Amino acid sequence: MIFGARHERFVPPHSNDLQLSLDIQTDPVGNRTITNTQKISYTRNTVSTDKPVQHPGRMKLPETLRREEIIIEPKEDITGCKKMGEEITEVLEYQPGELYVKQYRRIKYAKPGNTGVLIGELPCRPIEKAMAGEGLLAQVVIDKYVDHLPLHRQMQRFERSGVKLAYSTLTDMVSGTCDLITPLFEALKAEVLQSQYLHVDETPMKVLDKDKKGQTHRGYYWVYHNSLNKIVFFDYQEGRGREGPLGILENFTGYLQTDGYAAYDVFYNQKNITLIHCMAHARRMFNEALDNDSARAAYALEEIQKLYTIERVSKESNLNFEELKVVRCAKAAPILKALGLWMQQQYVQVLPKSAIGKALAYSIERWDKLSIYITDGRLKIDNNPVENSIRPVALGRKNYLFAGSHEAAKRSGMLYSLLGTCKMHNIEPYSWLKEVLQTIPQHPVNRVKQLLPHHYKK
Repeated sequence: MIFGARHERFVPPHSNDLQLSLDIQTDPVGNRTITNTQKISYTRNTVSTDKPVQHPGRMKLPETLRREEIIIEPKEDITGCKKMGEEITEVLEYQPGELYVKQYRRIKYAKPGNTGVLIGELPCRPIEKAMAGEGLLAQVVIDKYVDHLPLHRQMQRFERSGVKLAYSTLTDMVSGTCDLITPLFEALKAEVLQSQYLHVDETPMKVLDKDKKGQTHRGYYWVYHNSLNKIVFFDYQEGRGREGPLGILENFTGYLQTDGYAAYDVFYNQKNITLIHCMAHARRMFNEALDNDSARAAYALEEIQKLYTIERVSKESNLNFEELKVVRCAKAAPILKALGLWMQQQYVQVLPKSAIGKALAYSIERWDKLSIYITDGRLKIDNNPVENSIRPVALGRKNYLFAGSHEAAKRSGMLYSLLGTCKMHNIEPYSWLKEVLQTIPQHPVNRVKQLLPHHYKK
């Protein structure tokens, strides 16, 4: 817990062992007075043992990989020798991906009496009159949107293989693929918005705009994530105003979990939507206030960490939604009530403009929305699921820097949606996309939903 990679987890100096179980004791803290803090140090001791540590051995290579057998006979004469067994040594090898040509030869036949010509019919291709097959189209898309390799670097790699593809050709491949899977994207969008619980967040994207010479436009992806069914939908908007989510969520009914951004305030008074806020955002503000008021900030972080301990242990115990609700009401509700009262008492004693004052004000204003999650076992304590879905966008824009146009940004959102859903269901994205590109040209439009990643997996 102290040296782990989960940097947002708060470990108080006086950590209680009871915090690691669901039997957390919640003493009243409404009138608690903070007087001092305790600084402790940790000493690492190397423990010697007489027993040698056994090496786990070399990693076993997956059986699914193709084996190329190389048989090595002894150099000595083996006449009269009897085979007693063999030693097998496996070496993991690699060869670069291969570009190859599918050549369709259609034989022509003249009908008897010169009444016509017979010729075989070409199989359906993803993009008619394009030289790229479904495998190449899928690889170009996966390289950019999963492995974050910009198109110009892919162009250089193809050229090293002896095939010179123009940059415009690669962009046409991506846009043609997006045109083909647009019905699939619309089916995913409809399914996401039909759910009754959504996480929402937004992230910026630089976009080239012909009306802005010498600079880029700052557009936004609004991301709608269903953590129960593990599906995600990226909606590109040119701005960060409330118009984007208002239009998308016009007919939405259910729980909506967001951060404290003011654009979401428009959903406060909507009868069909219950707004929930994110405990992780509240926790981050107290973490930032540690240098300003370590005593108050550490106490708040310690109490919030108790809430996260309940969530973690419940998850490890594989509790269902009803069991989780019971545990939260018994264990988390007293902590939330006492912590909310403590925040109100402390706020009048600090400077409103200080870091601790802002952290307290942020949580006090939203405490009811931060506490709603305990009323339903389906709900999450924070908005981290949607933030995890946004990470590929953050990695991608560090490599390709910007989208070439607003239309290109919309197409990117389409691919991030479908490939992000693949990732959440542990589906190998290349195999899925290649099969979809083979199937979708002749697939009935009214059954296109069957090709969505989570249905494809079934």
